[in-house]
Amino acid sequence: MPIIVNLDVMMARRKMSLTELAGRVDITLANLSILKTGKAKAIRFSTLESLCKALDCQPADILEYVPEAPETR
Repeated sequence: MPIIVNLDVMMARRKMSLTELAGRVDITLANLSILKTGKAKAIRFSTLESLCKALDCQPADILEYVPEAPETR
């Protein structure tokens, strides 16, 4: 998938645990873990806003677009 979730990087930079961030954002640990591992298929703008507020960052600090390499035959 060409969208990379760098939530773990931002959490490390802010020295914040998954439990602490879940409490600040008011999201379950399970859902935050799914997002952190890149297994989420979608994210609500309100959740992204809360994450940015809690981590004092921009959406681009959390989400990154990396184009897939073209297939070669």
